[in-house]
Amino acid sequence: MEFHKELQRTIRAMTCVVSGAAVLACAAPAQAQQASFTVRLLTPETALKAAQAALAKCRAGGFQVAVAVTDRMGVLQVLLRDRYAGPHTPDMAGAKAWTAVSFRVNTTELADATQAGRAQSGVRHRPGVAAVGGGMMIESGGALLGAIGVSGAPGGSEDDACAAAGVAAVRDELELEN
Repeated sequence: MEFHKELQRTIRAMTCVVSGAAVLACAAPAQAQQASFTVRLLTPETALKAAQAALAKCRAGGFQVAVAVTDRMGVLQVLLRDRYAGPHTPDMAGAKAWTAVSFRVNTTELADATQAGRAQSGVRHRPGVAAVGGGMMIESGGALLGAIGVSGAPGGSEDDACAAAGVAAVRDELELEN
């Protein structure tokens, strides 16, 4: 009889140890989380290539524009202004790229979503937001790498076409890195 009682105590103790170990094992991943993380960024060369392609597309259409490329945090990497682009175009191109990367949406979509009377219309009143066509995200493998903004073509759809040409010019090399 005494043996059975001792065996039961041992089994209970072992159960507690196993249960405790399971709790610690489950908690270990939470404690082992990294204190930092890795992000992918556009190189200056890639940003310049995208900007040059966008500028070339607009020139081919007869448009004088400015093109801005930002990194994933919205910091300007490249700014190109064609010789006859209006004086407002560098600021506007930068604002379009910043808006696309900041809100993680192409600016044509944001322009639609923020029309007067819509739930997100207040976004347009934030400083620096350019809710007009011409700003596009630069993504690869599900990661946001930056954005490109074009200003100066006669309308958002033309600015979009030039921005899209910039993104297309670097897409293959970005996809190869995944």
